[in-house]
Parts: sequence; C-alpha cells; structure tokens
Amino acid sequence: MKIFAILPAVAFLATPAIAGPYANVETQSKFAGSDYSKTSTDFFLGYEGEAGALDYFIEGGPSMTTVDGGATDTIPAGKVGLSVKASERLKVYGELSASFDEVNDYGTKVGVKYNF
Repeated sequence: MKIFAILPAVAFLATPAIAGPYANVETQSKFAGSDYSKTSTDFFLGYEGEAGALDYFIEGGPSMTTVDGGATDTIPAGKVGLSVKASERLKVYGELSASFDEVNDYGTKVGVKYNF
C-alpha cells in the first residue's frame, strides 16, 4: 500500500518544467566596499520559453528603490535574457536589464556555466 502513496510524488518529480508565465520577486543591495548605496526590490511578471536549443525570458514591473538616507521611489523596470546549450555540460547566457527614471539605468550580464 505504501507504493500507492509514493506514486503521485514520483509522477510529480518526473514531470518536465512547462514554459509560460511566472512571478519573480527579487531584492538587491549595492555596496562599494563597506559603503552602502541602495536597495532595490523588483516585483516582476514574466514569461519564459524555449525555441530549439535557445531558452529565453522577458519580465518587468515595478521596482522599489531606496537610496542610502533617502526616500523610496517606485519606477518601471524589466529584463530580457537568453541562454543556449553549447554542449552537454556548457551553457552560454546573457541578460539585458533596464529601469526607467529621470536618468535611465541599464545593465548587462553575460556568462558561461559548466556542470561537472
């Protein structure tokens, strides 16, 4: 009888991830040495998917930023990214981010990930 209790869990773990919409809440704080400058919390809605060997995502929404000693400001922000599996163990990825205020802020991230 125990096997019947385990079967639903095994079926759940074997189910592949489904691409589609998601919610992402993320907080980042910035420091230069021990000098704190700001904290931003993103409340993003996004969509992720794949096209062949390419995985992609796009997300955006409000970003609440509090600078050191200042007030909290909420501005629109977002990210787009992609990754491609270069080999069985190597993945190459990139991301472009932006936030929109009096002076727009842009960022990039590129990298490689190797799984042992």
